[in-house]
Amino acid sequence: MLPAWVRDAAEVLKGNVDRYVFVSTISVFADNSKPDMDENGALLAYEGPDAMKETRATVEASGFKLYGPLKALSEKEAEKHFPAKTLVIRPGLIVGPGDESDRFTYWPVRIERGGEVLAPGNPSDPVQIIDSRDLAEWTIRMVENAETGIFNATGPATTLSTGQMLDGIKAALKSNATFTWASADFLAKKKVEPWSDMPVWIPPAGEMAGFSKISTKRALDKGLTFRPVGDTARDTLAWFAKLPPERQGKLKAGLAPERETALLTEWHREAK
Repeated sequence: MLPAWVRDAAEVLKGNVDRYVFVSTISVFADNSKPDMDENGALLAYEGPDAMKETRATVEASGFKLYGPLKALSEKEAEKHFPAKTLVIRPGLIVGPGDESDRFTYWPVRIERGGEVLAPGNPSDPVQIIDSRDLAEWTIRMVENAETGIFNATGPATTLSTGQMLDGIKAALKSNATFTWASADFLAKKKVEPWSDMPVWIPPAGEMAGFSKISTKRALDKGLTFRPVGDTARDTLAWFAKLPPERQGKLKAGLAPERETALLTEWHREAK
């Protein structure tokens, strides 16, 4: 994520490789309010004293506010050292087996448990994810085909709603879960955070109205494909089930069972 890392790698690799592949992020965009943002969208500007002196610790200390700007600078650093020989991939939320963030894992784990599940916002709210295996396979093909340039890489190929995602997970896991959809206003009032407490989902309004509607036309035209969300859910759950019990008991994203139960009770009471 740091321009200094790219610089250091480039100094070692220059003259020894044909091209440089940099995995960036859609978080480089300065304006997430408009849907269908393509690769030409304006990028976040770094406003610190010296980007080359930033470290992982300073990024974490900033609450990751430096993450997007430094990724944007890293893209430019790669192109500076490998002009016209750089492939920049901008993924969205990367999910699947091995994802230690639990930002997608929460949903298959929770839905597999069954019962009444608190679901965020409106079932029609858009979401975008990409299975790490789809991203990796496509990136390798891009390298094999000597592709260069910048590509947004998230999925699926058509619009995916929160409702479709959760229903797809439920069907794949043959769960008896039912979904209770709590409004974005209710969740905000109860300090339920999008993305962390309600993983994958961000309310499609205001400054984030276009965040889950990033254009991936360029990548699709170059052969990016996606497996069904149900397949990702099954494989993620199988991976998670092999983790130590203490790790399984401490999901890093989503709602703790007691908090979810309390929120469901409050939602039903206030909805009367």
